[in-house]
Amino acid sequence: MNTHPSTSLKISAWLGAAFLHIPLLLIILYAFTTEDRTYTFPPPGLTLKWFGVAFARSDMWEALWLSVRVALGATAVALLLGGLAAAGMARSQFRGKSAVNLLLVLPIALPGIVTGLALLVSIRRAGLDAGTLTIIIGHATFCIVTVYNNVVARLRRLSPSQLEASADLGARPLQTFRYVLLPHLATALLAGGLLAFALSFDEVIVTTFTAGSQQTLPIWLYGELFKPRQRPVTNVVALLVMVVTLLPILLAQRLTQGTDAMDGAGKSS
Repeated sequence: MNTHPSTSLKISAWLGAAFLHIPLLLIILYAFTTEDRTYTFPPPGLTLKWFGVAFARSDMWEALWLSVRVALGATAVALLLGGLAAAGMARSQFRGKSAVNLLLVLPIALPGIVTGLALLVSIRRAGLDAGTLTIIIGHATFCIVTVYNNVVARLRRLSPSQLEASADLGARPLQTFRYVLLPHLATALLAGGLLAFALSFDEVIVTTFTAGSQQTLPIWLYGELFKPRQRPVTNVVALLVMVVTLLPILLAQRLTQGTDAMDGAGKSS
């Protein structure tokens, strides 16, 4: 059977990639333009001065550090709750399991505006003040899904015989977790955490409903778009956001390469 893709399929793939990435390349290009108002093509000249202007903005740095704190907090919550949910769902069989699984993955499938509105109502009912904590809670709702999906897939590929052998040899549950289970789950947890960080860092819609008066970097960036003289600065910051989110995604993809084989499946007959 011929496993090589046809020429038309290759062309379609390249066209799809171009459609997705040409706008990003334009943002990168106009981060270096000498023109501060219009997007003329080709740019009249190239300069690095806008990087200095952007990095001198104290409000930009405040928004950046808030985004980092929120992303780290949401990732920590996602690792804890997503890992525990995966452990409970991987091998358990109970009535309504499919419904519970759907509820766990639903937040990432729902439109952000629906999730944000639901969170806003819940925050007001709970009497909480919108701020860093509410942003973390909002981001954790969809970050949990990335950790859950990675960990539950890895647990399903782990042979129960390894855990049984550890118990037969006298290992306590904590020792089994540390020496048998955790090494199998380490890359899945790390990959899920990296993806959760990337998702949280560039989230806009849910943040709009949960941030109150605070500005994460994407919210700051959105506000600057309406200031014509700041367009090159917004391109510089957009480039920074792309770099910060791309690196965890690339690392997560590398960590999950070669994990299609059954972990701990033992010898094949």
